[in-house]
Amino acid sequence: MTQIAPPPVPPPTTARTKSARAVPVAVVAGLTLIVLLIASIGLGARDIAPPEVVKILLHPDGSGYDSDVLWTERIPRTFLGLAVGASLGASGLIMQALTMNPLSDPGILGVEQGAALFVVLGILYLDVTGVAGYFWTALVGAAVTAALVYLVGTRSNAGSSTIGLVLAGVAVAAAMSSVITLLVVRDEAVYAHLRFWSVGQLTGRAGVLGEVAPFAVVGLLLAVPLGRTLNVLGLGEETALGLGVRVARSRLLCAAVAVLLCAAATAAVGPVAFVGLVAAHTARLLVGADHRWSLPLSMVCGAVLLIGADTAGRLILDHGEVQVSVMTAVVGTPFFVWLARRRDLVRV
Repeated sequence: MTQIAPPPVPPPTTARTKSARAVPVAVVAGLTLIVLLIASIGLGARDIAPPEVVKILLHPDGSGYDSDVLWTERIPRTFLGLAVGASLGASGLIMQALTMNPLSDPGILGVEQGAALFVVLGILYLDVTGVAGYFWTALVGAAVTAALVYLVGTRSNAGSSTIGLVLAGVAVAAAMSSVITLLVVRDEAVYAHLRFWSVGQLTGRAGVLGEVAPFAVVGLLLAVPLGRTLNVLGLGEETALGLGVRVARSRLLCAAVAVLLCAAATAAVGPVAFVGLVAAHTARLLVGADHRWSLPLSMVCGAVLLIGADTAGRLILDHGEVQVSVMTAVVGTPFFVWLARRRDLVRV
């Protein structure tokens, strides 16, 4: 049986070295994100020259096809990618820290399957068809699933609450996936609607930016100060209790923030795999295991990965585009295999 071990704690000298370079790394990451934001706005099936982009941004009341493309599609799509990528990056790192599982991704708690099940139920019984309708049904489904997994996982006999959460998430996700299959195979219309939502993409989703933004902003603001709490929880339950931390309440708070971020992102654009996984490990690789630094950086890394993947997906084909979930899988799959083969992460 394969046993997943928590990320190794670096020696003090290594930790100090990485913490010392945290500020320049953060500056470089921020500049990279700005460059990608500009590229995402200007590049696509119809490239718009940088001077023209600046002109349109300075005169938002202008007219013309390029202006319409920027304000109705490119800019909302770019900022939606920013919100979703940052949310998945933060959610991935928090879930890895809570479950002590370096291979965790936001889907580990069954959030994505719960969102998908409620989308199916909404289509079947509430006549939900629009993107906004998918968003709200998926958000409710993700929240309900997370609460169910928490109740089951914390009351299991798996040996620890973190292992219990992982096992409960896998079991609930499998059960919900079976229910989705039973419901969908009987109705082609439901399958068509679910297929549109379940393919993670930013295309045609710009209209949900105003709905997802409040959840993403609140979740990210709540996540930023959790770095110290995650550091203490990583020392072990007994040590955390000795330091005066209310372990159960702290874990519940961290899990709630992670689920809020993951649920909002999944509800907005559908399931997008590997963003949380890659962003969290990239942040730790750059600044070390101190979550006070790695958590904010994982938000930036998630946004960089998602916006970069979406922009590349628009340019890789002469006609049409590749969905962002496919592009992130191209990056994330070999990264996942590399992580799984590392001996300091997986012990057989």
